[in-house]
Amino acid sequence: MRYIIIGAGAVGGTVGGRLAQAGHEVVLVARGRHHTALSEGGLRLRVPEGELTYRLPVVDGPGPLGELRADDVLVLAVKTQDSVAALQTWAPVPVAGGGTAAERLPLVCAQNGVESQRLALRRFRHVYGVCVWLPSAFVEPGVVSAAGTPLTGILYLGRHPHGIDDTARRIAADLTASHFEAPVVADVARWQYAKLLGNLGNAVEALSGPLQDEAAQALYARVRAEGERVLDAAGLAYASAEEQKAARGDKITLVPLDGARSGGGSSWQSLARGTGTIEADHLNGEIVLLGRLHGVPTPLNELLQRLANAFARERRAAGSMPVAELVRLADEAVAFVQET
Repeated sequence: MRYIIIGAGAVGGTVGGRLAQAGHEVVLVARGRHHTALSEGGLRLRVPEGELTYRLPVVDGPGPLGELRADDVLVLAVKTQDSVAALQTWAPVPVAGGGTAAERLPLVCAQNGVESQRLALRRFRHVYGVCVWLPSAFVEPGVVSAAGTPLTGILYLGRHPHGIDDTARRIAADLTASHFEAPVVADVARWQYAKLLGNLGNAVEALSGPLQDEAAQALYARVRAEGERVLDAAGLAYASAEEQKAARGDKITLVPLDGARSGGGSSWQSLARGTGTIEADHLNGEIVLLGRLHGVPTPLNELLQRLANAFARERRAAGSMPVAELVRLADEAVAFVQET
């Protein structure tokens, strides 16, 4: 199978690079300065064994590829706020032998949150969800880093909305041979909702820096508890913290990487790159949406969603809000809801 990585950033670049290292055919899709850097210097993948460079085909859309192949796999790895545009672009592309990408090809959503699969299913017949446990970073054009060892990441994979098939098994086998663990599960959404709860802290990190001191950790615990109340009210199952810990074990250990810039997770990276957008609407905003649908107040996640969007829109520096100020605003938001 040929893998077309739509969004060759932190996750997409790492998956694409590791697949290429294992001998699989890979095409990278990127835009702007990242596209230029990949085209001119190749994908520079910084991993524990050193910096690896892969000179892979790079496109900015389906046009240069012409007709797609029947054995292509589309891997959607853009941020969720960019999913609709990507899906609209790739769905109508013709496939050799007849039909379109939307009708014939598997689309694998390797993204945070739970919304992209629903968006994809409006257009694509064969949609697969991935619960992505992959510590990686993309801050500099052309360069992606992934510090995990001995595994680069763990990628739970299954059909959306549920189920297992041979395509999922084949993709998982390729990932397993490429420095990943890739369990194929019939209930991938249960793992994704568990990951969503963990991602609720992304906005805290983006706003105020790493969750290292007690105040930041305590705030995240409150935000997560609010998220759990919402998922429980919505009747949505999620893997427990104990189950996740057992699944991960000691399979991924982070090591310092030479030349890699230190930083934070995906939301922090969006602010650091000054992209002007952030994924908070589909992380904290998912909890806000479900809370409104099921009558559960979500003042903490509403606050984080609003602040993260403001930071991105105004291109404010990642981690520039003192955590004490963020906690004060959180307390005020909760008090306001309680008073009204």
